[in-house]
Parts: sequence; C-alpha cells; structure tokens
Amino acid sequence: MVASRSARERKASVEAGPLATVRIDLDGDRQFVYKITCTTCLTRTKRPWSTYRAGADNGYLAAMDRWTFHLVEKHPGAEAPCLAFLPAAQQRLHERREQG
Repeated sequence: MVASRSARERKASVEAGPLATVRIDLDGDRQFVYKITCTTCLTRTKRPWSTYRAGADNGYLAAMDRWTFHLVEKHPGAEAPCLAFLPAAQQRLHERREQG
C-alpha cells in the first residue's frame, strides 16, 4: 500500500526533527516534491533556509541528506532521528562526487 502524501509528510517531519518544517507538494507530473525548511536559519536574502527536491527517484533521500548536512554544520548540538543516517548520507555524497 502506498502511503498518502500527508502520511509521508508526517513521517518526514518526525525524522527531520524539531528544527524543520516539512512540506510535500506535487509537481506538474504529479510527482512528490519534498521541501524541508529550517525554523531558525535565514539565507543571505533573509528567507528561511530550505532544501527543495523532486521526488521522482530519490527526492526524499536527497532532501533529507541535505537537511542532515545542514543540521550537522549549522546546528551541531541538535537532535533528530535523521542524524542516525549521516554515514549513509555521506557515502551517497561521496559516490555522487566520484561520478561527476
């Protein structure tokens, strides 16, 4: 059974932890697009820091990996379930860099 968009959003919110706001939209092809926003950090343009990844293949993983790296870099004392997957996220990043 495929999880609903709201169920996926709730799961992603729990895994991202209390510093994140998670939203899942649909793109033009009706594919999930994952957006994770930091509740405390602003960009140079004074907008909340966020990651926005399409969900075609690995959108969830790509968004969560980028969020995990943000947590480690900008909020080193923060706790979130996604941090348990940091070694796997680092491995995926390493593999992407080797390919490109």
